[in-house]
Amino acid sequence: MGVEVEARFRAEARATLERLATRPTLAAATLGPARTVLEEDRYLDTADARLGAARWACRLRTREGVTRISLKGPPDAPITSWLHRRPEVEGPASPTVNHDAWPESEARELLTRLSGGAPLVEWLRLLQERTELAVTLEGRTLGTLTLDVVTVERDGRSIGELLVVEMEIRADGDAERDLGPLAEALAAEPGLRPEPRTKLELSLEFAG
Repeated sequence: MGVEVEARFRAEARATLERLATRPTLAAATLGPARTVLEEDRYLDTADARLGAARWACRLRTREGVTRISLKGPPDAPITSWLHRRPEVEGPASPTVNHDAWPESEARELLTRLSGGAPLVEWLRLLQERTELAVTLEGRTLGTLTLDVVTVERDGRSIGELLVVEMEIRADGDAERDLGPLAEALAAEPGLRPEPRTKLELSLEFAG
């Protein structure tokens, strides 16, 4: 089982994301050229929200024609204003919500245990315009800076928009040591504020 380590921020305006997309550096790190892709994230759970009750999130992401499942668990440490660290399991999938039809993987096996084998339903859909910049330091790849414009949909209807900046660090080595200076530099950026909630939690607030 992997671990996701990232810092998350909310942006006040798209202009903040556009400014960050053109920056060559962040703290002592170098930022690579910006690349924008479209992603469709569908958040799944059982009708009686068994995954949510266990504090796990199930995301079915389609990007550039490829669909993958990602299961993210509860934080393994208290969340600071920006630091997020939680277990993550990923695997191959297909657009269907019938997870029995997906290829076998650790993620599918875990999902079956969490759901008790009950059918899955789509709770929310997030359409993301994601701009990515590789983050390197002294020739070493640290992770990725992502700038996301997110449209939140429920039952085919738009219910809100999120502007989110995430700095995800590779979980090998001392990830939190690497992340600290970068997160501090982002926190100092005008128009950004630390965000302790996940995109799913923010989206569920739109949904009421």
